Amino acid sequence: MDMFDLIGPVMIGPSSSHTAGAARIGKLARMLLSGKPVDATIGLWGSFQKTYLGHGTDRALVGGLLGMDVDDPRLRDSLTCAKQAGLTVRFVNAKLHNAHPNTVVMELTNDEGRSLSLQAASVGGGEIVVQSVDGLETCITGHVNTLVLTYRDTAGMIAKISGEIAASCLNIAAMRVSRRSAGGEAMVTLELDGMADKQLIERLSALQDVYHVAYLPAHSGQTQNGTEHEGSTPCKR
Repeated sequence: MDMFDLIGPVMIGPSSSHTAGAARIGKLARMLLSGKPVDATIGLWGSFQKTYLGHGTDRALVGGLLGMDVDDPRLRDSLTCAKQAGLTVRFVNAKLHNAHPNTVVMELTNDEGRSLSLQAASVGGGEIVVQSVDGLETCITGHVNTLVLTYRDTAGMIAKISGEIAASCLNIAAMRVSRRSAGGEAMVTLELDGMADKQLIERLSALQDVYHVAYLPAHSGQTQNGTEHEGSTPCKR
């Protein structure tokens, strides 16, 4: 347990679950998508659906998609920022079963035409869990350096991926693999003890049958020093 667990996030309010958690979901979604998001359909479920306007959940999710952290004052104006950045956003009612009450489903497209869908929940105190990506089960919290790879399910792929990670002198702390079918699209989520560098990501991306690599540094979407909001989209007031 760290200090964040005890006192909660430094954030733009009013709610750690409906605002800070939502912003973190949006930012992780942006990182998983890679590139600049240009179209987003956001489905809200449960209490997210019922109270999102009053809690600013819509602005928090969009701010995260624009790369803003949970304490970025621009979150309040993120819907305007989205228009300036060329991001089209639609909010709809999600239809889910037995889902956490603070659940969001996103359908995203970036400026290179890549699309991504995900389901995530804000589980309290600014904590989140990304539960699926493109329909493949996962469990991403943003607290650990995490690599997410999609690839074709062929013999030896996990060995090749883990070999490249070992070559960078990194240890795999946890691994989750899911697939649509034998030989079909698969995804592996790898939690690392250390930080991946650009060279590792390039080597992984170059592996045959790897479709996409996303790297999520530890505490993605949480501000570290309160001053730098790396990779966010500028917004004119």
